[in-house]
Amino acid sequence: MTAVDDRPAQEVGSSRKRKEDRRLITGRTRWTDNIVLPGMLHLVMVRSPFAHARITNVDTSAAKESPGVVAVLSGADVADAQGALPCAWPITPDQKAPDHPSIAVDRVAFAGEIVAVVAARSVAAARDAAELVDVDYEELPAALDLRRSAADETLAHPDLGTNKSAFWQFDSAGAGTGGAVDEAIEAARADGIVIEREYRQQRLIPAFMEPRSVVCDPTGEQTTIWSATQVPHFVRIFTAAVLGIPESKVRVIAPDVGGGFGGKLQYTPEENITTLVATRLGKPCKWTETRSESLLSAHHGRDQWQKLTLSATKDGTVTGLKVDLLADMGAYLGLVTPGVPILGAFMFNAIYKFPAYQFNCTNVFTNKTWTDAYRGAGRPEATYAIERLMDELAVEVGVDPLEIREKNWIKHEEFPFTSVCGLEYDSGNYEAATEKAKEMFDYDGLRAEQKRRRESGDTVQLGIGISTFTEMCGLAPSRVLGSLSYAAGGWEHAAVRMLPTGKVEVVTGSSAHGQGHETAWSQIVADRLGVPFDDVEVLHGDTQVAPKGLDTYGSRSLVVGGEALVRAVDKVIEKARPIAAHMLEASVDDIEFKDGTFTVRGTDNGKAMAEVVWATFAGHDLPDGTEPSLDADATYDPVNFSFPHGTHLCAAEVDTETGKVTLRSYVSVDDIGNIVNPLIVEGQVHGGIVQGIAQALWEEAVHDESGTLVSGSFVDYTLPTSADTISMNTANTVSPSTTNTLGTKGVGEAGCIASTPAVVNAIVDAVRHFGVNDIQMPCTPERVWKAIQGGGSGGATTDEAQPHFAQDAPNQDPSAGATDGAAQ
Repeated sequence: MTAVDDRPAQEVGSSRKRKEDRRLITGRTRWTDNIVLPGMLHLVMVRSPFAHARITNVDTSAAKESPGVVAVLSGADVADAQGALPCAWPITPDQKAPDHPSIAVDRVAFAGEIVAVVAARSVAAARDAAELVDVDYEELPAALDLRRSAADETLAHPDLGTNKSAFWQFDSAGAGTGGAVDEAIEAARADGIVIEREYRQQRLIPAFMEPRSVVCDPTGEQTTIWSATQVPHFVRIFTAAVLGIPESKVRVIAPDVGGGFGGKLQYTPEENITTLVATRLGKPCKWTETRSESLLSAHHGRDQWQKLTLSATKDGTVTGLKVDLLADMGAYLGLVTPGVPILGAFMFNAIYKFPAYQFNCTNVFTNKTWTDAYRGAGRPEATYAIERLMDELAVEVGVDPLEIREKNWIKHEEFPFTSVCGLEYDSGNYEAATEKAKEMFDYDGLRAEQKRRRESGDTVQLGIGISTFTEMCGLAPSRVLGSLSYAAGGWEHAAVRMLPTGKVEVVTGSSAHGQGHETAWSQIVADRLGVPFDDVEVLHGDTQVAPKGLDTYGSRSLVVGGEALVRAVDKVIEKARPIAAHMLEASVDDIEFKDGTFTVRGTDNGKAMAEVVWATFAGHDLPDGTEPSLDADATYDPVNFSFPHGTHLCAAEVDTETGKVTLRSYVSVDDIGNIVNPLIVEGQVHGGIVQGIAQALWEEAVHDESGTLVSGSFVDYTLPTSADTISMNTANTVSPSTTNTLGTKGVGEAGCIASTPAVVNAIVDAVRHFGVNDIQMPCTPERVWKAIQGGGSGGATTDEAQPHFAQDAPNQDPSAGATDGAAQ
């Protein structure tokens, strides 16, 4: 009986089910918290209930006497050993930053900061003892409101003398990439349109599925750390740097990791403490957070006030854009905290041809959990603001929102296009994506229905939201990152090992935490080497197995790590070519390679790759001077970002009597270049869209007037379930990237970037005829109802403080307050 070959004609482009899912679904995986080592101790952190307080005494005596306790350490006990946690992105030379201890010594700066750690023989014993640690606090005034903190009304760190960490500006006139924005705005005030708006990006929590966990074993030749992290290579580097352990003696393993969304892109206090306690006691130690700890003390995301001024001619042609941003750092600077809003600086201009642009950002400290990367990291914030603003421009001009976008976007024949920020968008076709989305959405039919509902005075109004976006991803070009003062590079590494049996091992420096690397990488290698998909094994997430790498974030894995892999594979083929020629008694120049076989040009005389691999391993008859190995590696540093784009359309129904929002339909057409695995892409897009919808409708980290996180559980921090969302209709157009061999662009953050403005635009569109021009996120029924009743923003300004935007910027009015939203 002849075996059936079920291998697709081409792996790349086929919807292979993920290799890694088998062990996840059957429960045969190993999370960090599953790891049990002989003699292992369990750690529990004692955390401050106060947002800002002086520590006057820490009494650990009762805790030390508790059954099963081995050690209790306060900040004073480790003050000389714990070091300071790192910030890898000082955005300005004069950036202000407090020391960031893992365990507070004499002062706490946010509710949830660690003040002591208990090590015991069981988790239960450690928790019981933690309750016995008696800490005396002298509560201090807390800086909690972002705008008041920018005015230094209360200092988050009194020793700094200010809450302003840094001011960063991009000006197209000064950079030589465009005109002067103030001139463009003044000209439009005289004879054109000026629109000013203020938008709030609420504080969000990454809320990954698997809580953070760390295990450290200091008892062997190396200090081995298992961590639920996105960045094992970073953890290795910073463990060595902060604790003074030789880097060669540190091994970090990220086993299967249950999500991250940027929330595990960090060197955390808990990783530092676990390693410090383990090495001090000479015993393996484990720490695993509770869900409440995760929401309280794992870094948060977003949290910005945005003031935008857009100028245009009377027909709606944009002439200038000015952005004044206040960004909440929280209490400390994490690895990339100050740089997150700066990533957005290059995306406020989006897909539009702005002749003049200025971005002013003031980073501000408050006494809240520190912020850092969260899915999209600066790009969703920028996309939200500009897409909300383009809707406002359409209203002012009196045209359809899609028409105003098409009037101002980059046409497909204009690529490559250099933006007003100086970035070169290499490829794109906004027209094709939008036309396809309109057809799938029945745009004209829904507009007609919207008109009928308004004319009939229906209590449930229909709104249509639009988001046409692009993003810079594949976070990589080392020279660009260096020019922005980022401490690390952006390259990625891959290695290919040809095993004697014909199987292939791939080692990748990008560390997956749900993205499907093992599947997609196998597809790429299978096609390129002509080997079966199942014969490729992908190794990652262990700094001893994969010693070189810069890990996974910023939608960089495929466009950077995938290109490194392609280059390593191509090196294998080139190393094998002369050996195949020798075996075939032919000239190297006459050897062709296709579908896993080397042949002599013009003949069917050939050798399979497996035969060449075995001959190389045996080494019996190789060309003189040939190395008996086909293994190869490659390190790739891109010359540019990748720029995926798309059009997302949302139809939302708003009950004007209750404020309830119901999503009726959602369509996305994304252009992410060539697609390796459509099934994985669809999953990424669906997940991203739901996260973006969640920001628009449900999620918000809320602190009370004393700085306590009141949304500290999933009872109050409202994540959506499958019952809360709708089926999405997704599709793709393809304009291949010109900067990598595969022609791919990033997709991991696209849905999260595009969906939030699409949903909010739909809600505002549904009730705009009531005088509503904005509703602050999340658009809860209460906020929507209040906006309808008041004909305003529904809580777009939540306090009476005047905003203090970009106080150190030239040509700024530091007393400028929020505008009423009316076009000038």
